[in-house]
Amino acid sequence: MRRRGRNRTDNGTQQTGDDQVSPLGRLLARWLPPALIATGVLFDALTPPRYTAAPFLAAAPLVAAPLYSLRATVVTALAAIAAEVLVATYHGIEDPYESVTESITVVVVALLALGINRVVRIGNARLASVRDVSEAAQRAVLPAPPPRLAGLAVAARYVGARAGARIGGDLHAIQDTPHGVRMIVGDVRGKGLEAVEAAVVVVGAFREAAEQEATLEAVASRLERALRREGGRRTGLDADEGFTTAVLAEVPAGNPSGLRILNRGHPPPLLLTPEGGLRELPPSAAALPLGLSDVAGWPDRPDEVFFPAGAMLFLFTDGVTEARDRAGDFYDPSARLRGSHFNGPDDLLDVVIEDVARYTGGAPADDMALLAVERPLET
Repeated sequence: MRRRGRNRTDNGTQQTGDDQVSPLGRLLARWLPPALIATGVLFDALTPPRYTAAPFLAAAPLVAAPLYSLRATVVTALAAIAAEVLVATYHGIEDPYESVTESITVVVVALLALGINRVVRIGNARLASVRDVSEAAQRAVLPAPPPRLAGLAVAARYVGARAGARIGGDLHAIQDTPHGVRMIVGDVRGKGLEAVEAAVVVVGAFREAAEQEATLEAVASRLERALRREGGRRTGLDADEGFTTAVLAEVPAGNPSGLRILNRGHPPPLLLTPEGGLRELPPSAAALPLGLSDVAGWPDRPDEVFFPAGAMLFLFTDGVTEARDRAGDFYDPSARLRGSHFNGPDDLLDVVIEDVARYTGGAPADDMALLAVERPLET
């Protein structure tokens, strides 16, 4: 699998939207209005005078309204009106009432198209503003990690879903601590500002606990307590059923080949080796997501994994594994990445994001948070 370039902001937030439209779709959208005008003129020229091209000519500005800029829509409308005058003159005005009616129809529809274009542009501008605010909020919650941390190469991304204005609770964080490099990737239940608030709580609690607690188990306990406090101030469903699936991982200080993973109801991470090998890292014992300790609880047991030089640890949220193609089949990162070679964590994440977009035919239906950590060969 080769790397394919993607546009992203400096903090790794993936840009989605119009760039997901296929080149064929853009080409058809660009040429459909003039094609309708040309078809109308040709139809009128090749048929008896009693046939009219007005439906073709009226449709052209209507099609252009949601697709073109205001200027291009005006040009299309004027071209449709001019074509109506041209075909009426070409056949001669046998029935002035019918000819005037057809011309008025084209003019009225053209004016209506300009109004539609205006409404669409205002809506797009508002949506763009909301997306800007959403991206700013996401950058505040998930600042970009440094490219290198304690000798490890690091990359992270956040990819918004098709419903671009609704930010979700997907999260990632990584930091160097006295106990080693610790990281988390998680997914808060729900969408909107409530999910973002919970994500802020989880990330804040993780950053504090990662510095202070000696074990991953203790870090998870701190996150549990933080989520219980957060749930106590909420009402309704979020008070009783708020939870966060998460994977916590640690490369212990002084032991770069060691890797400890604690999974709380989250998709298992992957370990990719330089020769193209891939290993899934499911938990040895299932555990409930964070925030559900009142339902059931048992001691956390992190899994110990060998982290060879040149290998990459890949953590992600279920926006990856629940992405579907047009047949409804889920995206399988293990099958798609096995046997592939990557030039570092940035390359891996770029390829995965591009591959998911290609698999789904556009932006994913759910947000995705991705984190990749490589232990370089020279370590």
